Amino acid sequence: MEASQLKIFLSSFLLLLILSLAAFPSVTIADETAAVVVEGMVYCQSCDQFGSWSLTGAEPIPAAKISVTCKNHKNHVIFYKAFETNGNGYFYAELDGFKMSHNVLDHPLHSCHVKPVSSPLENCNFFSNVNNGLYGSPLRYENKRLFRKDWEVVVYSAGPLAFRPAHCPPETHY
Repeated sequence: MEASQLKIFLSSFLLLLILSLAAFPSVTIADETAAVVVEGMVYCQSCDQFGSWSLTGAEPIPAAKISVTCKNHKNHVIFYKAFETNGNGYFYAELDGFKMSHNVLDHPLHSCHVKPVSSPLENCNFFSNVNNGLYGSPLRYENKRLFRKDWEVVVYSAGPLAFRPAHCPPETHY
């Protein structure tokens, strides 16, 4: 009975291992560099939504700065770069030079986070924690890929992120 339980355990373990590896989207490696892109939006959260993660009534912030930080499985920073949003508050961050030393442990879904850095709007330049922006918004894989001549690019999403006004008028209850 003991041998059959061991076989069942090992079979189950191998099946789980194979399924977990299949669940991660593959990242194409070209010259040991992953072709990885992170995209998202940055908004100014309205005073009506202060203290929540809601972006109802939020406005996109052109020229806002965000950062992408990736750490390896030993918690060492292996990639850091700041990017700027376009005129619509959208960022498209190509992680040129991002390298994985371990295909599962250093995978972008686990190792990379996006944080707001600065807002050009004087009336909306305080950090908010919308989508964990203060600690780093995790990446999401949404089955988006770009195919280029010699390789494919895996596109991840983060956020949306938000800044908030420094001062919101107090609520009046009549």
